[in-house]
Amino acid sequence: MVSILTGLSTAAILFIVSAGLSLVFGTMRIINMAHGTFYMIGAYLVTLAFAGLTMRATGFVIALILAAVLVSVLGIVIEMFVLRRLYQSEHLFQLLATWGLMLVLEEVTLIVWGPNNVTGSIPGGLSGSFAIGGQSFPFYNAFLIGAALVIAALLWLLLKFTPLGRIIRAAVQDTELIYTLGVNVKRLYTQVFALGTFLAALGGALVAPSTSLGPGMDAQIVMEAFIVSVIGGLGSIWGTALGALVIGLFQSLGNLIAPEVAALAPYLVMILVLIIRPTGIFGKAEA
Repeated sequence: MVSILTGLSTAAILFIVSAGLSLVFGTMRIINMAHGTFYMIGAYLVTLAFAGLTMRATGFVIALILAAVLVSVLGIVIEMFVLRRLYQSEHLFQLLATWGLMLVLEEVTLIVWGPNNVTGSIPGGLSGSFAIGGQSFPFYNAFLIGAALVIAALLWLLLKFTPLGRIIRAAVQDTELIYTLGVNVKRLYTQVFALGTFLAALGGALVAPSTSLGPGMDAQIVMEAFIVSVIGGLGSIWGTALGALVIGLFQSLGNLIAPEVAALAPYLVMILVLIIRPTGIFGKAEA
């Protein structure tokens, strides 16, 4: 039971981060290699820049929002002054541009906060554990699961009931369609990229108290987020949720049953899905 809950808490972070990546690709058709670096910056901001706020749960929530908002502002600047000039370019150039951004932002992060690994602390009110099935499970991991459920509900409401959500859904189905509807495409792309970076930073900020932060964490999470998005279907929030759930549970149960091959499980699942359904489980072929 605890292994399943651990898998759910892993899936929670994967969902939050992957949802941003999937929305950006689904709407803008940008493969954002820098997405993991926004996650890393969010984690560093909460652990080091806003450390004074994170002693208590309420201050920690404020720090989460501050970190995510600041990173989303950075995302807006990058979208307006870098990516906007590449929308008509081939995907390869866009990929190389975001890869370059990843390297630059990673280097800046290391200059600002140093190359040594740092570890955050779980805020008061969220520390400790509770017993289930004769084993203990951290309160903080339960908090992560709850946070992911709240964010999933908010994303569903945004996409289902708001004008912005309807345009995003239309863009995911057919990018060319939004050009015929009189949509301000520049503003739409800025909004979506800001939302994507907000979610990436929020995922990093949420995971920061429970893990060690250091160089390479951005590359690892962006790879996992791509796997989740490919499995679920790029551009699909529910597909992203399912992909995160599959990978989270495979990682947790794999470490319990066959730890020597558990690291291969996400890649094998992705290959299997691509063979059976190349667009992902909930993905649709581009019109």
